[in-house]
Amino acid sequence: MSQYKMWIGGNWVDAESGKTYPVFNPATEAEIAQVPLGGLAEVDKAVAAARKAYPVWSKKSQVERSQIVLKLAALMRADAKEVGRIDTLEHGTPAGLAGMIAGDLPEWLEWNAYNARALMGNTIPQCPNELIYLQREPVGVVALITPWNLPLLMIVEKLAPALSVGNTIIIKPASINSLTALKLAELADKAGFPSGTVNVITGPGGIIGEALATHPGVDMVAFTGSSETGKRIMALASQTVKRLQLELGGKNPVIVLGDADIDAAVGAMLGKQMFNCGQICAAPGRFYIHEKVYDEFLQKFTAGMKKVVVGDPNDTKTQMGPLVSADHRNRVEGYIKSAIDDGAKVILGGKRPTAPPLDKGYYFMPAIITGVTQKMKVAREEIFGPVAVFMEPFNSDDKVIELANDNIYGLAAYVWTQDKARGMRFANEIQAGTVQIGSTPARDQDVPWGGYKQSGIGKEHSMYGLYEYTNLKRIQVDLTANR
Repeated sequence: MSQYKMWIGGNWVDAESGKTYPVFNPATEAEIAQVPLGGLAEVDKAVAAARKAYPVWSKKSQVERSQIVLKLAALMRADAKEVGRIDTLEHGTPAGLAGMIAGDLPEWLEWNAYNARALMGNTIPQCPNELIYLQREPVGVVALITPWNLPLLMIVEKLAPALSVGNTIIIKPASINSLTALKLAELADKAGFPSGTVNVITGPGGIIGEALATHPGVDMVAFTGSSETGKRIMALASQTVKRLQLELGGKNPVIVLGDADIDAAVGAMLGKQMFNCGQICAAPGRFYIHEKVYDEFLQKFTAGMKKVVVGDPNDTKTQMGPLVSADHRNRVEGYIKSAIDDGAKVILGGKRPTAPPLDKGYYFMPAIITGVTQKMKVAREEIFGPVAVFMEPFNSDDKVIELANDNIYGLAAYVWTQDKARGMRFANEIQAGTVQIGSTPARDQDVPWGGYKQSGIGKEHSMYGLYEYTNLKRIQVDLTANR
């Protein structure tokens, strides 16, 4: 079993209290590490270190900053195998998927390092004797509070733009799987960032996250997680009017019209539903299937889900590993029970496997629930698991658009039709930050991501994601000759 330290101010440190807490392998329930139990003292130290580093890092030229970020990308690419191994060990990500994610992450750093060099200001030609121009500057000290569902990816997608444009960083990873964050700190040290530019504090979010959100030395909080926690961070951050970037929950509607390519829709949506055990905010949340194709879609979707291989994440045949923790599995099981109590039907899965070797670990068999009505709990709330929720069939475009919008979330929506003009009507009327008509894959770095309503504030990825970590300054110069 490994003993870890936190990374603060360019040094590996224990918690001032001397306390640690265990990290468990979700596939075996075995304890794999002890991590420092950080607290308020560590928050103060990390903020002080980041503030000291800020004038050093922010005043480097954009070329210098980008070169160091690119070096971190190269180190991460060279160590991708180890990064993937840690992800599998602490999160239960199937080894093949973990390797793919680890191999992709350096590109996030590279994209932001290159594009930060392309940030330009603007001049405003208001009058001939006056120069008005706009320039972007880093915000300052940025706290990244990240979730457990894709531990390192969720850090890197924030870290890459924030660092590239000159901010200094305090990372608060999820307490149950912080090891990949500490590996990132090791690589950042090797890359040559000035001491204090990147800091990692491990420990409970309720203490550390709230301290970062209220700390007067933190200029911005970037958070991914539940809407309830996001609201709490907003309330705390309001005390010092911090900049916020919030990527919160989703209950994403899938709308399959009567003329859809059913095989294509089933394949794409099944993949999204099962990716990372459904523990992603972009997962399908509600299936609205036209009555004309409902039976066919459900039959093919069920057949596909039955073929999903649940098992040891180190087995190359495994497509879905365990859920992240016992507590989260209990939460998903609670949604299954609520659906049954409300009168819906579980037609597939929804239980723990009992046969060895899957009787140990936080495994959960993928589930399909049918007969769900709009007011049921499983139709309103984010389940965050391998559970497909099938609403009652529809036969009216107007009605299904109304139902799709009838939710507190507005992150993403998936529309399946071969009539693109009809699809565009859905795209224009659905309240979501992303509406995908058919299977339209895109490189995540190039396109913005972020939702409407209680799905969050601001955007991630693309140039819009870079802008989030900058302040826009207006500079005005009187060009009239001195008198």
